[in-house]
Amino acid sequence: MSITIKSQSELAIMREAGRITCGAIWYAGERIKPGMSTMDVDKLVGEYFARHGCKSCFKGLYGFPANACISVNEEVIHGIPKASHRLKEGDIVSIDTGAAYKGFNGDSCWTFPVGKISDEAKALLEVTEKSLYEGIAQAQVGARIGDISHAVEEYCASRGYGIVRNYCGHGIGREVHESPEVPNWGKPGHGPRLVAGMTICIEPMINAKGDDVKTLKDGWTVVTKNGSLSAHFEHMIAITPDGPVILTQP
Repeated sequence: MSITIKSQSELAIMREAGRITCGAIWYAGERIKPGMSTMDVDKLVGEYFARHGCKSCFKGLYGFPANACISVNEEVIHGIPKASHRLKEGDIVSIDTGAAYKGFNGDSCWTFPVGKISDEAKALLEVTEKSLYEGIAQAQVGARIGDISHAVEEYCASRGYGIVRNYCGHGIGREVHESPEVPNWGKPGHGPRLVAGMTICIEPMINAKGDDVKTLKDGWTVVTKNGSLSAHFEHMIAITPDGPVILTQP
């Protein structure tokens, strides 16, 4: 698949898709509390999209059954919301979703604490979020995808964290997943060159210990192989002559 370059009018639509996506994540994330189910969180995301006249681009994508991937603690990505999965104090919860808006898509993820969390969990969230911005800083016209990838890897690995290598970021536009792939590891100066009008998702998926993950029997939920905590932060970015523009800014 070739890399699609967006016009100014298309970028304006994607900015709105990003704004709604971000709004849905924070609308749900700020209401998370112990005792809620992950299905309750998903319903909040769906409510927000409906109120803004659009739908989740995740629902039905490759057969996924919900508005958002809700992943808790050792769940890395693609957690299926369940009425039986109740959140408790100290959990960390990733909400990953996107708005389908006027033929384009948004995509973002944020990991939220449930009440008071451990120092280990707090440090994991801080490092993962910071690594996202380290990657974004490299998203300049003329740079390469590997520059983004290396920045994320260097920041997390140097602090002893595990980097999920089975999944990565991606281009986005009329399709949720477009070229190019945006890994969270790599060599600077390698990979496709960044040009104005590209839109990509940078999404560090970082484990407290070790890189290895596995998929559960439901065929969706990816967890850390050793049971350690995992965090996931993602922004949708436009490459512009004036530097990277975050389209999913709170």
